[in-house]
Amino acid sequence: MAGCCNHQADFTGIDPVYKRILIAIILINGIMFFVEMFAGVQSNSQSLQADALDFLGDTLTYGISLWVIGKSLSLRSNIALLKGVSLLLMAIYVLSSTLYKFWFIQTPDAGIMGSIAILAFVANVVSVLLLMKYKDGDANVRSVWLCSRNDAIGNLVVLIAASGVWVTDSALPDLIVAAFLATLFLSSAKQIIQQANQEKRLQRLSTNEHEQKQSNDHCSLKAEDQTHNHQHEHKH
Repeated sequence: MAGCCNHQADFTGIDPVYKRILIAIILINGIMFFVEMFAGVQSNSQSLQADALDFLGDTLTYGISLWVIGKSLSLRSNIALLKGVSLLLMAIYVLSSTLYKFWFIQTPDAGIMGSIAILAFVANVVSVLLLMKYKDGDANVRSVWLCSRNDAIGNLVVLIAASGVWVTDSALPDLIVAAFLATLFLSSAKQIIQQANQEKRLQRLSTNEHEQKQSNDHCSLKAEDQTHNHQHEHKH
């Protein structure tokens, strides 16, 4: 998986085209959440339900990402940090529910799994292609790209899981893929949190340098005033 280093973090999302793309992707993800969650429950597929949760998380975080565009770096970094934490919580939920399901295994419907995974994959490939130009940027923009990329990868592995369920007539491939999706969430959460914290540190350094400069300028002005007053008194 790609890391969050060695990329330009200049782009903050202030672009009308990027905003329109985000709106379109929000709609795609919102629709796919309902479709995939319904199919996941009907087919008893843990991996489909995990992927549906990812669609829901993306819908919410993309909406927040759209809202914070143009806001202060501090707010954008804090929101990105919140996204990272939400991904972390999602990973914990998927892992724990997968472990629970492991002890109460019911074989999912491979046909429903496969057909819905194909539909979700197409939706996510469209999102990834739309965002390809904007994959590098600040933590807020970067998190949007990572979420979309994760979805596309997730749908591929759900397809693999559906094939495994069909071949083996077992729920284990489905559970293994659900666990894989959870580790993918963990990886992305780590990248987003690290970049958001880095941006917050840089902002603190910038603020401290600005305050130090103001303090030095004030001291210099005060010293000049004292020197001027002293010279004035000496003349008198």
